[in-house]
Amino acid sequence: MIATAGLALLPGVAVAQSAPAPSGIYTPKTQPQQPPLRVEVIDGARFRDIETRIVYRLYGIDTCAPGQTARLGRQPWPCGAMAVAWLVTATLNKWLACGCVRADGEEQIVRCATAGHADLAADMLHDGVAVLAPSRPGDLEIPSYAAAQAEARKAYRGLWSSTFEMPWEWRARHDRQSASDTEVVR
Repeated sequence: MIATAGLALLPGVAVAQSAPAPSGIYTPKTQPQQPPLRVEVIDGARFRDIETRIVYRLYGIDTCAPGQTARLGRQPWPCGAMAVAWLVTATLNKWLACGCVRADGEEQIVRCATAGHADLAADMLHDGVAVLAPSRPGDLEIPSYAAAQAEARKAYRGLWSSTFEMPWEWRARHDRQSASDTEVVR
């Protein structure tokens, strides 16, 4: 079954512990695994379960925002659209097995696998479609993520072949510009 095989390849996924069982009765220490998902892509790092409508975001990475561009020499290219296209290609008509790392508001922060990708985020980093997100206090560091990004950067793969602004800086700048544009219109 894909869900079992996929999550076995995702070390470091936090799992809630169950209450101790009465003496003589065996109870697994983990919660039952989430059923596999079919999803629709929202942006380069987020998707929505098509049945439950729950929004998931891939743990540890960030991608160019929709509308963001990178520049290869003098030629701009839509890095945000490329990240979405990569994730759509990886998930379209595929079952995803995901392990929840934590909840963040309305989103579930997850590590996911498909039959073709043992870890979606690691593969996005390897292909240069994503970058490591700034870590938050208490975040688990995943050495394979740093290694995948370093390899992509050394090989000038994807974003690393181009000039680009880190996605969180691009969003912050555009949020400030949108706020000042709104104030000018009033």
